[in-house]
Amino acid sequence: MNKPTGHGIFITFEGIDGAGKSSHIERTAQALAAAGREVVRTREPGGTALAETLRSLVLNDPMDALTESLLIFAARRDHLAQVILPALQRGAAVLCDRFTDSTFAYQGYGRGFDLEVLQHLEQWVQQGTQPDVTLWFDLPAEQAAKRLGPVRVPDRFESEPQGFFELVAKGYAARMQQFPQRFARIDASLSIEAVAEQVQQALCSRGIL
Repeated sequence: MNKPTGHGIFITFEGIDGAGKSSHIERTAQALAAAGREVVRTREPGGTALAETLRSLVLNDPMDALTESLLIFAARRDHLAQVILPALQRGAAVLCDRFTDSTFAYQGYGRGFDLEVLQHLEQWVQQGTQPDVTLWFDLPAEQAAKRLGPVRVPDRFESEPQGFFELVAKGYAARMQQFPQRFARIDASLSIEAVAEQVQQALCSRGIL
């Protein structure tokens, strides 16, 4: 699986549930479409029929951290092969709700799983493919929980205690330190318009919008 040779752009949106990623994915998609780009919106785990099946298992069935990580990377392999790489090859803008940074944040830091194993899986599955830009919507876990409220039945991850999400945030911060060129931290505690302005600035500064 080689890195695409086209002129596509791969943008990932990261952060815990309640951070407000979805509304800004939609805004970004509209802006890129208005600029004449083909836009592919997708998510992880998921994005293909197989990956969506694996997503359901990961979110709902009890399992240990290794099993969880293997299923997520299996879903990612199919997602890359079937959706992401073909779209980038033809020059599309791929907007993905979560990617590998989530795996390091949730499974690596949240679950305390071996980061070296995750690094090997990342290399084997992605073979060098990384996002061009990662927007990290950073929001305190307590504030995210208030935003979500009782709107839905929580999955296995949403049911975790606040301390879990504090570890997840440390995981995102560590990935940003490792990959400062592609990461843009978005203060998701602000108003939706202020957050949108940060997103626009991050993308404009990189020549995307």
